[in-house]
Amino acid sequence: MHPFLAPPAWPDPQPRPGRFAATIVRNTPELFEHREAQRPLDKCRVALIGLPDDTGVVLNHGRAGARNGPAAFRAALSRYGVASPSDEPDSAPAFPRVFDAGDVIIGRNIHDTHDRVTEVVLAILERSLFPIAIGGGHDLTFPFVRGVAKAHGALDGLYIDAHLDVRPEVGSGMPFRSLLEGGFARNLRILGLNPLVNTREHMQYFTSKGGAEAHAIHSFPGPSFLSLDLDAFDAAHAPGVSALNPCGLSPREVQPIIRAAGCSPAVRCFDIMELNPDHDPEGRTARLAVHMFLTFLRAFEERPA
Repeated sequence: MHPFLAPPAWPDPQPRPGRFAATIVRNTPELFEHREAQRPLDKCRVALIGLPDDTGVVLNHGRAGARNGPAAFRAALSRYGVASPSDEPDSAPAFPRVFDAGDVIIGRNIHDTHDRVTEVVLAILERSLFPIAIGGGHDLTFPFVRGVAKAHGALDGLYIDAHLDVRPEVGSGMPFRSLLEGGFARNLRILGLNPLVNTREHMQYFTSKGGAEAHAIHSFPGPSFLSLDLDAFDAAHAPGVSALNPCGLSPREVQPIIRAAGCSPAVRCFDIMELNPDHDPEGRTARLAVHMFLTFLRAFEERPA
């Protein structure tokens, strides 16, 4: 086990047979004790990483609680999604095998946490696993994508978000400026932007760096990342976020984009951020996050070998 990873916390140690969650290989100390125990991991293609920190959200005066996002996500995943959906083809499984690597252990400050996230991502990539992160504040997209970019080079970026998140200040609004300034991202596109919650100065910075607002995504021409901030969704669908969106996107608008990214070999990582169970009646937002996760995985399985 990586020293910066804690074992994943699932609400049920034995998911009900037939659930997708029952197929996930979970990180345990025993898994790395000897080669024989690692055989299930050898069949995995995707790694799930929890990022249980909302320090950046608090610094930006958002609603605290996203630190519990990974736990809420796993709880929803344990109850939503079957291993073999009704339209699964006879010739192939519907989903890739997933390894739940666990949660990154939070550091002594936000910068230390960011460094730990990057190190964990690099370790995941060394095992040739595709990384998917669940957060947590959106600032964590910065170290997550940074790790992938260190392995693959600078990435084009698509983020689905109500906010540009190009603030110079440290906090949840920093990730995309930090990625641009560090040379880890380029050609940024944003979908779901709300002009009423973004300043002219931030928009000018974004466009000066080649950023563009997108309204439909059909392809990913170069190595890319995809980041989904759940506050891009309308609050009617996603109340459990750090910043409520009164006029956001619908799940039906977002799902085709998630699917397109899953299908594309150019997309090198995916994250789902700002899940805040402290403000999520009946776990609606967590279930929506799981639905988007499974949508991505279903498309990922269709990627050419």
